[in-house]
Amino acid sequence: MEKKSLWIFGTREVVYAAIGAALYGVFSWVTNFLALPAAGNISLRPAVAIPMFFGIAFGPIVGFISGLVGNILGDFLSGWGFWWAWDLGNGIMGFIPGLIGLLGVVTAFKTKGAIIKAEILVVIAAVVGMLVPSLLEIPLSGIDFDTAIVGYWLPSALTNIVNGLILVPILMVAYDAVVARSGR
Repeated sequence: MEKKSLWIFGTREVVYAAIGAALYGVFSWVTNFLALPAAGNISLRPAVAIPMFFGIAFGPIVGFISGLVGNILGDFLSGWGFWWAWDLGNGIMGFIPGLIGLLGVVTAFKTKGAIIKAEILVVIAAVVGMLVPSLLEIPLSGIDFDTAIVGYWLPSALTNIVNGLILVPILMVAYDAVVARSGR
């Protein structure tokens, strides 16, 4: 893989962001019925790995748009309406892993170093990405701090961490295989 700027956003990145958003929206819609018990409108969503991976593969802006727009699409398809704070949080979960280039040059995703860097960023992304909307629920919905942390942040962050830690490396290795076969 060639070294590129993290902040490039041209035609290719627009296409990647649209693909990431569509994939995330559709796959999250498929699993949105898997509500976590005793958690406020939080579902088990393995598709969260998609914006995380798109951030790693194509940069933080692509990851952010994939998460933000994909969450809007998934919630719309599920009939849940528009929750801008949660859309922002999902965008953050795509943005943070896209900062992998700041941790050093990544030449291939299947290397142990690249996967470890990605795993660290996946954890940070889930923690921060879900903390922002959880805390915003306090003024937006009138919930208390304990409910925001225990009822929203903890279940969403933990499930997103598990999904990201398992699925993002699989996507990275698969992407490397596709790139190697295509000769790009």
